[in-house]
Amino acid sequence: MTAPLTPSQPPHDRPQHDPWQAAQPSGASPAYEEDGPGMKTEVRQAAVITVAVAVCGVLLGLLWMWLSPRVPLIADGEAVYLKDTEGEQAIGVDGTFTLLALAFGVVSGVVVFLLRKRGGIPLVVGLTAGALLAAVIGWRLGIFLGPETDVAAHAKSVGKGVAFDAPLELKAKGALLAWPVAALLVHLGLTGLFGPRDPEPYPFDYGDPGRSEGGPESPGAV
Repeated sequence: MTAPLTPSQPPHDRPQHDPWQAAQPSGASPAYEEDGPGMKTEVRQAAVITVAVAVCGVLLGLLWMWLSPRVPLIADGEAVYLKDTEGEQAIGVDGTFTLLALAFGVVSGVVVFLLRKRGGIPLVVGLTAGALLAAVIGWRLGIFLGPETDVAAHAKSVGKGVAFDAPLELKAKGALLAWPVAALLVHLGLTGLFGPRDPEPYPFDYGDPGRSEGGPESPGAV
């Protein structure tokens, strides 16, 4: 005669142990903790980066005005002509702006990555928008601070047959994208290579249904 086996607790009534749930404080909402204040902080940081990068456009405008080659013009009393018809100064003006913008893009991408290595979509958007604003600010500021933009009045003031500098002009407007594209590529590249990695998920063992969390079988299990 054998003793009756103690009925084991049905599988659906067994208490389930979730290590992720145990690691969370009571009353905390994971969605709120990760997407609420975290997202607000990222948006604020992105806004600060946008403004900081855009202000750097002032330096771009000053350097462009200072380093760009001058395009000489001359007037004969009736019209204004290029003094050197075979010169490449106009191409040099666009090239100088493009090279400066690329350099600023690389530097801003590196600096933003070093300040916040975790990255994030708001940060990337803020960096790109700030770089585009900076390029526009540098373009307009360089023209404003450069040679006189009213060519007719300038020619009249210097007199007939006297050479004078043409106003700065960016003929290739695509150069305005050099800064944001360079900053975006550099930042994404550094984030992909040296950014922090997501932690590995907690390993669960589903191989033996008769064991609970790797321990021995329950005494009452059949």
